[in-house]
Amino acid sequence: MVFAAPSGLFWAFVSCLAFCSNFAHVVSAFGGTLSTGRSSRVAGTIRVSQSWMVSQEEAVGSNHEEIALNPLVASVKISKTVEIFSLVKEMEASGIEVTSLCVGEPDFDPPQAVLDAAVAAVTSGETRYTAVTGTAALRGAICDDLQRRKGVTYAPEHIVVGNGAKQCVYQGVLATCGPGDAVIIPAPYWPSYPEMVALAGATPLILQTQQKDGYLVDPASLRTMLETHTNAKLLIFCNPSNPTGGVHSRERLEEIAAVLRDFPRVAILADEIYERLVYGENAECPCFAGMPGMWERTMTVNGFSKAYAMTGLRLGYMAAPPRFAKAVTTIQSQLTSCASSIGQAAGVAALTKVTDAELDQNVAIMQGKRDYVISELKKMPNVELAVPPNGAFYVLPDVSAYYNGDDTALCLDLLKQQRLAIVPGSSFGAPGTIRLSYATSMEELQTAMSKLATFLSEQ
Repeated sequence: MVFAAPSGLFWAFVSCLAFCSNFAHVVSAFGGTLSTGRSSRVAGTIRVSQSWMVSQEEAVGSNHEEIALNPLVASVKISKTVEIFSLVKEMEASGIEVTSLCVGEPDFDPPQAVLDAAVAAVTSGETRYTAVTGTAALRGAICDDLQRRKGVTYAPEHIVVGNGAKQCVYQGVLATCGPGDAVIIPAPYWPSYPEMVALAGATPLILQTQQKDGYLVDPASLRTMLETHTNAKLLIFCNPSNPTGGVHSRERLEEIAAVLRDFPRVAILADEIYERLVYGENAECPCFAGMPGMWERTMTVNGFSKAYAMTGLRLGYMAAPPRFAKAVTTIQSQLTSCASSIGQAAGVAALTKVTDAELDQNVAIMQGKRDYVISELKKMPNVELAVPPNGAFYVLPDVSAYYNGDDTALCLDLLKQQRLAIVPGSSFGAPGTIRLSYATSMEELQTAMSKLATFLSEQ
């Protein structure tokens, strides 16, 4: 399956407007209001506080010639997760109470050592630019951590610290792919992956996986796609997976690596941001770069948002062979320069002062939330979860028995009738499913699962 880019910015705008129109009815049903611009002539157009959504009158302009946008904009969709989260915040600002399982953000605070380091960095004057690739202290700590926990060896010059793992992923795509290249993305996928590929001018190739296999990559299917698409340049591999929570075992990783060894011109971008959040006895998430023959062609992306709850500090990194690291450094030097010096100081503390035992406590709490959500889903008729997730903090149940498989309509009505916000699985390349994030309080989860059960029982 090949992603086809939209025909123009107009259709992207119409799609967004259609979604907003549905949202307007949701807000109206609760007696809420949203401003619609300066003139009644644009009634029905929603003006959300975020700058990316403006009234039709403001977007087009009344007395000015329209300025053409870069055609690349037409090929990129707004993240549905961000879009729904923004709509939820707008509802809440209008006085509507909403239960949300949309965003993957831990509900616990960063470890105290991280907070103390951030404060110390501010008060001691560590507020200046750093090297583009990050401070020597942080890059050294990252190398030590990867060696200690993953058994993979990197030097500080192999590390590029960025403003979150998301930036590092995009820069990895930009460094390796361009027009005429194809990028293999296993589905279900994080919605930003195909859009990043489109921004680079490359073509996303969607590798389907099976629910009965826990949505894990099948080595035989990967081989077939590589043989069929000789222009494949990059494999984006998320393990543990967002949105499924699936974790590839060491044996499965070795099988995938065996396939890739037969295609030496294909690089791998291993997104391992959730690797510390794995559940079960003897749970592990091996580094893909540690598989035989993979270090020389793998860009490993990780960060501090998920395990350390440092989402707002925007700190991620790439560990890669010299050629990739240098290319990514060049790109970052022209985009954002360095990551926050304060965030980097906090990152050093995360890797050197926060104990494994402290992190394990959070993992145990998260596993308890996962178990609760799975147990509640099993009670709901016609909701399928073939393989329980063993990582990250997401569940992707199949609800295709409802709404004739229209997951978007289901989510819109769920928001309207129960004030429960979840993300339709179609935005992750998994139509007929819904993604639930259990990275919230147990109280919020209990309310959410009760609302979902009530809603489905009425269908």
